[in-house]
Amino acid sequence: MGSLAGKTAVVTGGGQGIGLGISRAMLAAGAQVLVAQRSPLPGELDDAIWIEADLAQTDSYSAIAAAAQRLFGGIDILVNNAGFMFEQSLDEMQLEDWNRMLAVNLTAPLFLSKALLPLMRANGGGSIIHIGSIEGLAANPEHAAYCASKGGVHALSKAMAVDLGKDGIRVNAIAPGWIRSDLSDKYINAQKDPDAAWEGLYKMHPAGRIGEADDVGKLAVFLAGEDSTFVTGQVIVIDGGRTSKLPLPF
Repeated sequence: MGSLAGKTAVVTGGGQGIGLGISRAMLAAGAQVLVAQRSPLPGELDDAIWIEADLAQTDSYSAIAAAAQRLFGGIDILVNNAGFMFEQSLDEMQLEDWNRMLAVNLTAPLFLSKALLPLMRANGGGSIIHIGSIEGLAANPEHAAYCASKGGVHALSKAMAVDLGKDGIRVNAIAPGWIRSDLSDKYINAQKDPDAAWEGLYKMHPAGRIGEADDVGKLAVFLAGEDSTFVTGQVIVIDGGRTSKLPLPF
């Protein structure tokens, strides 16, 4: 029996990137998983259930809640993972770009949580996990909107934990650092000297490697399960020590 046997989970954006690692880990731990995202699921998630949903659209919240009610009758775990990032200087920033970033990365986690609260309360409580970022703690150039959205996710997690503790609902955020993906690999390989770029990337991490989606998945399973029942209102950084290492000029 897995540590999440008998539990039900909703994972937004759970079919790719970090979300895929989370969905895999939840399934391996024995949970039933409903993945909400725009695109169909990869074959490796045959055991999960997919609902097509665009988290930029406010009607997606009630649609996901209705699907969870129909399929499971209650929810134990919600992972608000869906999000996106763009690079824009402040001079380039347009209000519609800013609004879409906040709609997906910050507004959706709050209002999807709200839509699922009745199902969690019916099950006697649960665990809500928001996926933040180390860019909610520090910044890369031209990431103002993304940093603002993820910093908001971190603060939201603390506020929700305070408000929902009486319902037996814990709320935490995971703040990943550099997690390997096809997109991130492509970015490094596109540099003028890819070998030097990879070497520099590894040197940034005391752990001696970059993260994998499954690393985040394992942490999500811990926060969702019975081994973390006294953990709430926390922002847990998972970055191989990157943000703890002071940079040197050589």
